[in-house]
Amino acid sequence: MSAGRALNVVVTGGSGPSGIAAARALRNAGHTVFTVGSDGPRIEAAAAEAGSGVTPLVCDLADLDEVRSLHASVHAVLAGTGRAVDGVIHLVGGWRGAKGITDQSDEDWEFLERGAITTLRNVTRVFFDDLAASDAGRFAMVSSTAVSKPTAGGASYVAAKAAAEAWTLAVADGFRKAQANPGSDANPVEQQSAAVIFVVKALVDPAMRAKSPERTFPGFTDVEDLAAAAVGLFSSPRRT
Repeated sequence: MSAGRALNVVVTGGSGPSGIAAARALRNAGHTVFTVGSDGPRIEAAAAEAGSGVTPLVCDLADLDEVRSLHASVHAVLAGTGRAVDGVIHLVGGWRGAKGITDQSDEDWEFLERGAITTLRNVTRVFFDDLAASDAGRFAMVSSTAVSKPTAGGASYVAAKAAAEAWTLAVADGFRKAQANPGSDANPVEQQSAAVIFVVKALVDPAMRAKSPERTFPGFTDVEDLAAAAVGLFSSPRRT
């Protein structure tokens, strides 16, 4: 892969602490960054916090037509460079829980399905060809350790996350098929694009630490560490 050049990376869910951290880290690494949120003033403030040069874009990622318009907007900015999108860091999420199975609500499921599954499906379908054509293509999402140990209270949440993981693994298979190895056994050609799942217990940011200074947040992943991992994707070999 080509880790020595500036890449074009889209951060979805860019208004939150993890999105701001990721956009900042990617910009500091020399990449061109587009950060996406559904609320104009919020994403503009988030882009400003991430640093000069980060481009804010507004999109409802659960609306396929809007995602197609987002894709067109990014390509319009990149027109003349001869390059498309190299990476998408998908940080859209949310939590809804209940006491058990019987009180899992349709409203919570619709919220989780929209945020965790629909947005991911739309983004990967629209940006897949860009990522598959890149010599450093990366798609990454954030999942939860709860998927491997589901609880009754978190049934809707873990089901949505599990579905998002399965879709991401299918994207990885799509990359493998799109980049079928044309080399020989003696001289294999490395697959260039990958889909990655970051699995965390939960995320923590400076505002959370300031609000609860007595807490140690054991097992939590700091958003800055997640951001560093996102940057590292573009300098790490693709793994199946």
